[in-house]
This record gives sequence, C-alpha cells and structure tokens, in this order.
Amino acid sequence: MTSDGDDRRSTDHHGHDVIDPLHVGIVTVSSSRAGTADPDDPGGDTIRDCFEAEGHEVRERLLVRDDYSAIRTAVRGLVARRNIDVVCTTGGTGVTVDDVSPEATASLFERELPGFGELFRSLSWDEVGTRAMASRATAGIAVDTPVFCLPGSKSACETACEELIVPEAPHLAGLATRHRAETTDQTLADYQDE
Repeated sequence: MTSDGDDRRSTDHHGHDVIDPLHVGIVTVSSSRAGTADPDDPGGDTIRDCFEAEGHEVRERLLVRDDYSAIRTAVRGLVARRNIDVVCTTGGTGVTVDDVSPEATASLFERELPGFGELFRSLSWDEVGTRAMASRATAGIAVDTPVFCLPGSKSACETACEELIVPEAPHLAGLATRHRAETTDQTLADYQDE
C-alpha cells in the first residue's frame, strides 16, 4: 500500500516487487531557462512523455538554476514526499564548472546505482561516439526513492528513459520501498491479531 491511499504495489511475473503506475518528479537544471517566464524544456518534456507513454503520472516538475544548493534542495524535497516514487533530473551533467547535478544529487544517495551510468554511456557510444565519456549521468537511491541524473539534451533523455529508466523504475521503486510495505503489512497483521 502506498502512502497516498491507492494500491499500486504488486509483483511482476517473476515475483519481483513493483510499483505501477509510478508517480514521477522531474527537476530541470538550467540557469538560462530558470530566468524566463515560459521556458523551453526539451529534456523535461521528453522525460514526461516517456513516462506518460507507459501509463505513469508526472506529479511535479521543477526548474532550478545550475547551483549545487538549488539542485540538492529541489531533489531532497521531492524524495521526502511519499507521493513521489522516482525522480529524474535533466541538465548539468557535463564537465563545465557549473555542471554540478551529479555532485548535488549523489550527496543525497544512500545507495548508488553505478550500473545506470555505465549502461547509459554504453548506449550513448552508439549515438555520439567518444563524446559519451563526457557524460556524468548517475543514479542512486535517496530516501527510498530512485533518482536518475540525466543530461539536458532531448536525445539523451529519450535514450535513458526509453532504454533504461522507464522499463526498470517500477521494479527499483518496489525494491527500494519493500521494507515499508513489509512493516505496514506486519503492523496490520499485529493489529488484526489483537
């Protein structure tokens, strides 16, 4: 049972915990877009479209400047919410001095998911060749929530979401919160036995 009252937790055909549909939070990191009234957000729009195409729901979209504290605060606020199952950031994963999204998000991780960055760069090799090494895309679990830190380009977000995140996120969210469900189930069983 999820915290907002609907039962989205189940198991897949292999018996693995899943949460489906997912409730998603998106953080777009861009100083140039953060200062505009109606910002263009191709990365965030692509993430939204990929999740919604599979029946998931985007619950929150935020736009912050390229700033460690702003990014960390936005992500921390989303992972603290029980009605958000997965968070994706887009932008700020390169090698310029203001590309601090990986550091800001990783500072919140309780457990890293190094396989995500490895797989993403491998897939990116097919699209951009050696430039894939400049991507510092990363992922981890923060407050029982999978967090994915993606580049800002539409193509990169599409590759990451379609090939990796959307297919696996229901399982990752289920595993990351399984202890909550087990505690709730045991608490209910204890209550019913009294």
